[in-house]
Amino acid sequence: MAEPLIVLDGVWKTYDTGALAVHALRGIDLEIERGEYVAIVGPSGSGKSTLMHILGCLDTPTKGRYTLASEQVAGLPSRKLAEIRNRFIGFVFQSFNLLPRGSVQRNVELPLMYGGIGRAERRARAAEILEQVGLADRGHHLPNQLSGGQRQRAAVARALVMKPDLLLADEPTGNLDQGSGGEVMRLFDELNRGGQTVLIVTHDPNVAARAKRIVSIVDGLVAKSLEQAA
Repeated sequence: MAEPLIVLDGVWKTYDTGALAVHALRGIDLEIERGEYVAIVGPSGSGKSTLMHILGCLDTPTKGRYTLASEQVAGLPSRKLAEIRNRFIGFVFQSFNLLPRGSVQRNVELPLMYGGIGRAERRARAAEILEQVGLADRGHHLPNQLSGGQRQRAAVARALVMKPDLLLADEPTGNLDQGSGGEVMRLFDELNRGGQTVLIVTHDPNVAARAKRIVSIVDGLVAKSLEQAA
């Protein structure tokens, strides 16, 4: 049997505020298989954002183990974590995080530049992924020349261009109207049907309902993990 893509074993995250230690995560155990489509939900202050930062190697646990794609990442230094992020994880954020003065093509090429990929291959891979997300004719536009839904699809293209093991999205429809949000979620659905592992952190029940498993976080613990009907 194949090893899970993600294994969290007794993961804690404690913030020392001086007078008081705040336990944002209090012993999370979680496994995510390759090809899963998972939504992480929970009320404000539940720890879901902290969990996302740890899953995305943007932060490290205070204690516990985190294995990503068979690599133990919990205790790695920041430079190594940056390499892991670029190699294994594609991020999609609520605010798009596109460079405003760079074309859509250049924004999508950025992870390839950081990965040391040559110019010709960068252009070819970016063009291929832009076609996949329906933006083949928007590569030379600036982000402010796109609609909100198009900007988020450009962000998805950038997240996918390194062919990551994990696509990690934080409130990906939070800045979009209902129509544009639905468009982006249909893209996530399609990507998962193609085998992409998708993990979405959201407070929106309509977004969570698209996933095949919902993991609820309450008070820094996994309260429940429910498989969704196909």
